[in-house]
Amino acid sequence: MGDENQNDKVPLVEETKVKVLFETEASLWPDAKADYPPAGTNSIYSAILSRNEAVKDAKRLKTFLELRDKYVKKKVVFEDPLFPANDSSLFYSKKPSMKFEWKRPSEICENPQFIVDGANRTDICQGELGDCWLLAAIACLTLNEKLLYRVIPPDQSFTENYAGIFHFQFWRYGEWIDVIVDDRIPTCNNQLVFTKSFRPNEFWSALLEKAYAKLHGSYEALKGGNTLEAMEDFTGGVTEFFELSEAPKELFKIMRKALERGSLMGYKFSILDFVFALKRDCVRQVFSASELESRTEQGLVRGHAYSIIGLEEVQLTDTRIRLIRLRNPWGWVLWKGPWSANSNEWSTISIADKENLKKQTVETSEFWMSFDEFKKNFTKLEMCNLTPDTLQGDERHSWTVSVNEGRWVRGSSAGGCRNFPDTFWTNPQYRLQLYEEDDDPEDEKVACTVVVALMQKGRRMQRHQGARFLTIGFSIYEVMRGKNQHLQKDFFLYTASKAKCKTYINLREVTERFRLPPGEYVIIPTTFEAHQEGEFILRVFSEKRSTSEARANKEIEHDGIQGEKKRKPKRKLLEPEEETEEEKQFRAIYQQIAGEDMQICANELKTIMKNVLAKHSEIKTEGFSLETCRSMIALMDTDGTGKLNLQEFKHLWRKIKEWQVIFRRYGKDKSCSISSFDMRNAVNDAGFHLNKQLYDIIAMRYADEHLNIDFDSYICCFVRLEGMFRAFNAFDKDGDGVIKLNVLEWLQLTMYS
Repeated sequence: MGDENQNDKVPLVEETKVKVLFETEASLWPDAKADYPPAGTNSIYSAILSRNEAVKDAKRLKTFLELRDKYVKKKVVFEDPLFPANDSSLFYSKKPSMKFEWKRPSEICENPQFIVDGANRTDICQGELGDCWLLAAIACLTLNEKLLYRVIPPDQSFTENYAGIFHFQFWRYGEWIDVIVDDRIPTCNNQLVFTKSFRPNEFWSALLEKAYAKLHGSYEALKGGNTLEAMEDFTGGVTEFFELSEAPKELFKIMRKALERGSLMGYKFSILDFVFALKRDCVRQVFSASELESRTEQGLVRGHAYSIIGLEEVQLTDTRIRLIRLRNPWGWVLWKGPWSANSNEWSTISIADKENLKKQTVETSEFWMSFDEFKKNFTKLEMCNLTPDTLQGDERHSWTVSVNEGRWVRGSSAGGCRNFPDTFWTNPQYRLQLYEEDDDPEDEKVACTVVVALMQKGRRMQRHQGARFLTIGFSIYEVMRGKNQHLQKDFFLYTASKAKCKTYINLREVTERFRLPPGEYVIIPTTFEAHQEGEFILRVFSEKRSTSEARANKEIEHDGIQGEKKRKPKRKLLEPEEETEEEKQFRAIYQQIAGEDMQICANELKTIMKNVLAKHSEIKTEGFSLETCRSMIALMDTDGTGKLNLQEFKHLWRKIKEWQVIFRRYGKDKSCSISSFDMRNAVNDAGFHLNKQLYDIIAMRYADEHLNIDFDSYICCFVRLEGMFRAFNAFDKDGDGVIKLNVLEWLQLTMYS
């Protein structure tokens, strides 16, 4: 498992498959530029700046009922300040030529209703926004009443306790959140522009779409997508993705079982053909779904998402045929092939079967086709299961799930896939411990079933910054029991993965099911390319007891500070000893600059260091900055004068020499700089044991635009680490690794470093 002698081994090469999907939809807006986000987008900055979110959005802390009752009592209608009725909530790229007017339902029609005769799929008709992927998921949601009213709380109306405020609930990265909106909806000529019900006075679907748009920043952010996204946001379930050209033979059985278990399913058709159709028409400044539709001769629309409503088997004269019922979120049927409304196939089945099938088709947007015809015409199946239970067996299991959040940070933990062996090891690592095998007496192989789901966070919300879904995937490696350190580069060079995702793909989530022997493993979630930043959530489902956690030291340690088993730091004593020739030169330079008080300030230290370093050709540097010199003085100043005496200076130089040896070990370009990825090893070699978040901060704080850290920044970082550990120990009177500070003590600790 990678621990044996590797001197004579040849590095392994593993094939990494990648697939890029296009999100193309007809809509009101021309395509915005699909560049990757600038460096820093969705990076650790977001974590630092999020400290202010509680202050900025304090109003969000009020519950829906509190807000509603407040406005009812004041007899005024609610206006959402976080999603205002203006252009910023509509688009972020180019303003359409259509003139929008925001209206409340009472201004659009008489007797507006939230839900009429229950929320069902007939209430979902696509408007001018290219979000058929979302509407297909909503249509699937209406088939499961329990799920539906989890997303759409029914205690809302335009009469009782009406205050122009509504709320919806979505699963978001491991938790359910409540999204509050007002009921002002975009219109044109007094007609709803986007999603609407076939009943002109029913508004739950329009308001649900608005809440989902608010969740992602704007209506335009919903243009183009995969049905899996919305399905997961409506359920918190586990996604699966099938290419129909590679689907298992028992696909019909899998789909039927999915419907029985309440899974949500959608399909997409001929995605690449639709890309070309869009390109031919992209010269138009404004276009709608009807203008850009690209249909087959049988009426199917390329690049369009359809919902799966039902499956049936019917008897023909000498055989049985499998049928599938689909729904077009546009609200009408375009299908002209076999089993369309007036086709000859209906005459080949019994009257009873015919009546049964016709009865199930409750609206004009639904249609039947044979399952074989379906597999010919559609390209992929998107499925969201409410539990990870396999649809290829009859067993139902209780599952345990562990959830880990992480991020890829450029220059520190965005190492890319196995195609980048120099940086792959720097990716986040999560330990997986499988304790018990599955209870399957028919399976001779002892194994544990595990479902791994890697989801990237926040990309759709950041579309206005140019963000698109990253191409992501993961690998799983078996490791020795009990070893919890971050795996290094050599391990991956000479160790093959135990399992991995079938392909890297630019979907929000990549999910795979594995059967692994009991033991310890490490999961490596990565982007396909190196240096791409993003946040993610990693969910691991298992049928039996397991644990999954970040593979990194959770405590921040410096040599033996936290834990008796850590080696004690080796310190050189500051006792009189015979001076070396080099130290004699230091004394001469020091005395020349220090003056009568024999102490030096930061400016004088900068001059001395420049003169000393000039005599050391192995260190390619122009000297230290004034800020670094101030940090050096703060580290070595034992008497609180803000200056260094000769003894303090000599001790400082010894530290710099120790750190310089490590720098040369990992240095590049003749020791001019060190890679931010190698900085992790350099920090460890110096005796500082940090967690992943601190490595990310070091890369962000000290690396340049080329992800390199020069000698000045390198020393500045080590000086501050050394100083902060010393200060912590000074406050840690009990030696238990915990300190308690008041605000003045905290300022003393941080300001002079």
